[in-house]
Order: sequence, then structure tokens, then C-alpha cells
Amino acid sequence: MHILVTGLKGFTGSYLHRELLSHGHSVTGLQADLMDIQAVCLEVKTANPQAVIHLAAIACVGHHDANAFYRVNVVGTRNLLVALEAYAPQLKSGLLVSSAQVYGHLNQDLHVSDSSSVLSVASSPLNPCNDYAVSKLAMEHMSRLWSDRLPLLIVRPFNYTGVGQSEQFLIPKIVAHFRAKTPTISLGNLDVWREFGDVRAIVSAYRQLIENTSAGETIDICTGQAYALQEVIDLAEAITGHKIKVKINPAFVRENEIRLLTGNNDRLMALINWTSPTLKETLQWMLEVNRA
Repeated sequence: MHILVTGLKGFTGSYLHRELLSHGHSVTGLQADLMDIQAVCLEVKTANPQAVIHLAAIACVGHHDANAFYRVNVVGTRNLLVALEAYAPQLKSGLLVSSAQVYGHLNQDLHVSDSSSVLSVASSPLNPCNDYAVSKLAMEHMSRLWSDRLPLLIVRPFNYTGVGQSEQFLIPKIVAHFRAKTPTISLGNLDVWREFGDVRAIVSAYRQLIENTSAGETIDICTGQAYALQEVIDLAEAITGHKIKVKINPAFVRENEIRLLTGNNDRLMALINWTSPTLKETLQWMLEVNRA
């Protein structure tokens, strides 16, 4: 297919580009500012895509401009959908990337040592607890206005990482400290458990889902395995042989922190043939590349 991708030059977009090309698709990156609806319409008309993957977003939870979440993630997505309806007559599938952050405070009061703390979110109530999450949920609801006119699929990826991700994100920050062999690292609350997927697996899922045209669905993209932050540190120490002391910096402790967030990938696995590297394998890849 000829696939139009927004956010093609970003971290995920660079991996998605290679993934799509390696499976025989042609790719065009949207160059227009999503806030410029006329420019978006012109590019969509010129590209006339058979599929669209919408990655572009303000994605950092700690972004300084809360209004930007809504401008880009909601209004920008709406402009794209307007353009697709009007100027993409061959469109077979459109994948909109939301976030697992929309689930919010799922199981804050459960003990991580209890096996029941690994909660399936497939049927869990939505409870976004920051502007980024609210904007993503608003985007989901808004996009459903086009559900009878465009073949749209929504995905909710859980945390993922990989070589090239900004150090403003947790895993690349940890990797950078181990690469530099610093004696200490300042982190926020250690009493949080997260999935840490691999960007290579994420883009494989996006590609397979767009090929299978699972329109009308909302699908979690997750491993189902959560790790405490201390486990991440322990794995990095085992891989590198370098010991590092963790210091808690109150400035890094987020308000309304989600204590445990992990998902259930049963629906994903029913739709596509998908595997993901373990966190240890992802860290080995990142640490080896960054040490080279």
C-alpha cells in the first residue's frame, strides 16, 4: 500500500519507516503543520494514500505547555480526519495512536507483591490523570465522529523505548548514566511499576494492524509484563557490570503518579502474529549501541 505517516521524522516514525519499506509498502511523510488545515488537505490530496498511520503528537507528559496537548493531539487530529474524508477516496485503513495513559489510576491501592496487581485494562474504566492523557482520550472520542465514514483503528501503546529515544524519557536517561559510568542517578518515585516495550515490536504491531484493516477497534499494544524501576537499574547493572546509586529527587516525583500500569494483549495476539523482546534484550541493545 501507499501509506501516509504523520510524525515520520520522530523517534517512532524512523523505525516505522524502515518497517513499512521492508515489507513492500511505499511511504510518504506528512510535512504540513497539523494546525494548518488547508496545507494538510493539500498534502493528503496529493498523496492520495491507501492507509494512514497518525503518530504526530505532543507526547511528553511533562511538556511545559498544557494547551499544546489539546491543539496538536485533538485539533490537529481533527484536521487530519477532515482531510482524509475529503481527499483520500482510496483509504482502506487509518491507525490513530492514542496512549495507555488514558487508563489513569487503575490499581493504585494494590500491592505489587500480590499477583492480582497485574490488572487487565481491556475492560477497565478510563480515568486520565494528566493533560496529555485527557487530550488522547478526547482525540479518541472525537475521532469516533468519523467512524461511519473512515476505516479507523485506535491503538493504545504502553510504555516503550529504544535506541534514539530522547533522554527526557526514563530508560534512555538510565542508559545514558550507565554509558557514562556515573556513580549516581537522580530519579523520582521508585515505587512505580511499568511496562517497557521495544519500539521495534511496536512498529511491527502498527504495520500488521494496518495491513489487517481492523477498523472500528481499540487495541492495547503491550507485553503484559511490568517492572519496578529498581528492576530496570538491576538489569542495567548486570549487563554493564557498573554499579550506580539511586538518589530520589522530589522534583522528579510527578503529581498524580500512576503506581502500576500494565495491560492485556489477548486481543492484539488474536489479530496478528506478534512478539516483543524482553526488557533485558532491549536494554542490551540500547547499551551496546550506546557504548559503541
